[in-house]
Amino acid sequence: MAIAGPICQPARMRVFVTGASGFVGRRLLPRLRAAGHEATGCDREVDVTQPEALRAALVRAEPDAVIHLAAMSDVALSWREPLRCYRINFVGTRTLLTEVARVRPAARVLLVGSADQYGPTSEAGSPFDETTPQRPRSPYARSKAAAEALGTQAAEQGLDVVRIRAFNHTGAGQSDQFVASSFARQVARIRLGRQEASLRVGNLDSVRDFLHVDDVLDAYVALLDPSVPAAVYNVAGERATPIRDVLDRLVALAGVAPRVEVDPDRFRPTDWLVGDASRLSRATGWRARTSLDELLRELHEHWLAVEGGEA
Repeated sequence: MAIAGPICQPARMRVFVTGASGFVGRRLLPRLRAAGHEATGCDREVDVTQPEALRAALVRAEPDAVIHLAAMSDVALSWREPLRCYRINFVGTRTLLTEVARVRPAARVLLVGSADQYGPTSEAGSPFDETTPQRPRSPYARSKAAAEALGTQAAEQGLDVVRIRAFNHTGAGQSDQFVASSFARQVARIRLGRQEASLRVGNLDSVRDFLHVDDVLDAYVALLDPSVPAAVYNVAGERATPIRDVLDRLVALAGVAPRVEVDPDRFRPTDWLVGDASRLSRATGWRARTSLDELLRELHEHWLAVEGGEA
């Protein structure tokens, strides 16, 4: 994918990140500091559903901006524990917005939602843009759509709230509960002789839009700029990739020839979820820069190191 022109780089800010020790948060804090910002964060030591604890953290940080990453992001777990999912994703967002309005009302808030809010479509079509109706299906997706609605309401009441719908992103360090990382780990184990030559998969006919997590971080940093309108933005690679293609490329990287076994617990109906990021590109100059091959090579090398005892 071609590299776009300059990306917005906001002036130095104090940025507070919730969910700071998660996969994205661990990378985001150093990325913010590299961009010249003062970055602090919290994770499970601050329960985002508890107003007093969150208020105290915000008072200490005195942020100019808040990036809200804290969430339950495991879709399968959301089906098993829907009330917990709503509590973290919806109540946590409501608490955050309330406390920001109370103690840092001029701060910009980035609410990180999910492409899952659009819901699946059974056949290929035009990439989803921000005007596409949302049809969330899982408790996770519904909780994220509801949290975004809270953000829209807060924006209407005067808070500076950017609402993000992030498409699938991965990279070294992501849990293997997510599809690309799961495939990469299994393939690495087979290559190292630590797993029989059999891969357990879900629906390989599904189509997704995969990005490198570092490209996503660049989008978040760009959206901190107060000159960028506070609106809804897709963070998407605009690249339709069948899940089968991800698996085939990882297998080719490893030089293995495993059997493929469909796991009924992982199988989901065929769907297509690809985004249009033109609004974000127009507002900030951002576009995804990392190729799919580069992304999968990083995942493969990461899991080889982990499974080989080098990480």
